[in-house]
Amino acid sequence: MHTKLFYEKYVKRTVDFLLSLVSIIILSPVLLILAVVVRIKMGNPIVFSQSRPGINGKIFKMYKFRTMTNEKDENGNLLPDEMRLNKFGAFLRSTSLDELPELFNILKGDMAIVGPRPLLVEYLPLYTRKQARRHEVRPGMTGYAQVNGRNELSWEKKFELDVEYVDNVTFVNDLRIIFKTVKTVLKREGISSETSKTMEKFTGTPRK
Repeated sequence: MHTKLFYEKYVKRTVDFLLSLVSIIILSPVLLILAVVVRIKMGNPIVFSQSRPGINGKIFKMYKFRTMTNEKDENGNLLPDEMRLNKFGAFLRSTSLDELPELFNILKGDMAIVGPRPLLVEYLPLYTRKQARRHEVRPGMTGYAQVNGRNELSWEKKFELDVEYVDNVTFVNDLRIIFKTVKTVLKREGISSETSKTMEKFTGTPRK
């Protein structure tokens, strides 16, 4: 059997399970401290969950530490995201600490350590046939696009890198992406796009 297929089919999930379990155990004090600070700074719920498409487009609940408050205007409507993102929330995002609860998604099998990032369910009908191939593997806590520009990339470039990863799922590639992720997080690269603190919504790729 081809090395790529063997790793993807028989090894990758086992490695993900073991690494996420060990990480949860080692990082449990950090998770507890972050949970307490999030509760103080943001209120409840401490963990934010949202439906995301996983492998083959199957919907699952992805977990993150919340990074925005519940502040509302005089009419009871939530303020814009930029106004609800306080300094601590911005710190969580810039360091990717808000994504640590995704370790439980990896443990459950919803996600992998490396793979295309799980995006919004509303994007599903907007993908081209090629872009939709990003769902042929489990979504990842980090991915090829995240270590090659993150939110500085256009949506089209991100999806191009996602599909490139799908076609090259190997242990060596995963290892490279993990090491590059550590570097990217430490340097806090690619957090914002040119016009937003995070990333603008995907509205579809214009047809040629």
